[in-house]
Amino acid sequence: MKQERSISIQFAQFDAIEELPKEEQELLTKAVETSKTAYAPYSKFNVGAAVRLENGLIVTGSNQENAAYPSGLCAERVAMFAASANQPNKTMTTLAVYAKGITISEEQISPCGSCRQVMNEYEVKQNHEIKVLLMNSKGMIWVFQSTLDLLPFAFTSKALKKA
Repeated sequence: MKQERSISIQFAQFDAIEELPKEEQELLTKAVETSKTAYAPYSKFNVGAAVRLENGLIVTGSNQENAAYPSGLCAERVAMFAASANQPNKTMTTLAVYAKGITISEEQISPCGSCRQVMNEYEVKQNHEIKVLLMNSKGMIWVFQSTLDLLPFAFTSKALKKA
C-alpha cells in the first residue's frame, strides 16, 4: 500500500551578521577570513569554514582544489578533520561556512553531499548536535540547529552489518 510521507525542516534566516549572537558573528568572521586562504584556481569558488569546539577553540579550513578534481577537499571537511585530528575528544558545537565565487552572487550556499555526510558522522559520533551557519557573499545567513536538517536520511553506522 502506498503511503505519502513528508519531511519538513526549520531554519532561521538573517539578513546581516550583526543580527546574530557575538559568538556566531565571531565564527562567521573567521570563516570569511579563512576563505581568503582557499586554493581554488579552477572553480574560483572560495570557501572558508570555522568550527567551534566545546572548549571555545576555533579550528578553520578552506577548500583546496587539485587539477585531478576528486583529489581536492572542501572547506567544511578540512576544518572538521583538523578539529578531530587535533582535539579528538572535544565536541564540535557549531560550524560556520562562507562562500564567495562567481556563481553564487544571489544564491545561498549549501554544503555538498560528502560534507553533509561527514558533518552528520561527527554529530552521531559525539552524540551532540552541531549547529550549522551558512553565509553567502551577499551576507544572507541560514542557521540550522542540526546537521540532520541538511541530510535527513543520513547514512550511519547502524546501516552497516556487524561482524
